Amino acid sequence: MYLHLGQLTVVRTRDVVGIFDIENSSVAKSTKLYLAMAQKKGWVVNVSEEIPKSFVVCTDSDSGETRVYISQISSSTLRKRTGFIDELSKNTAAQRR
Repeated sequence: MYLHLGQLTVVRTRDVVGIFDIENSSVAKSTKLYLAMAQKKGWVVNVSEEIPKSFVVCTDSDSGETRVYISQISSSTLRKRTGFIDELSKNTAAQRR
């Protein structure tokens, strides 16, 4: 499956390491340091010119290359687009039976 991050940017869901709310997670010092390091290494790809709402960390499963995508789409919307929440709900419901 693929995940649309905004504009013309699409990544494979198997390459997604994490989806983070930029406002909440950038409060932590460790996240600020990680994003600064990613910027210096050239890993950051800004998907939109709009106000960023989330960032998505991806590692290419073929090359091992890391990218950090800054997106204007909220982290909750991106998570829903992955289908992960749907699968989690199905598994939880099945376990309760």
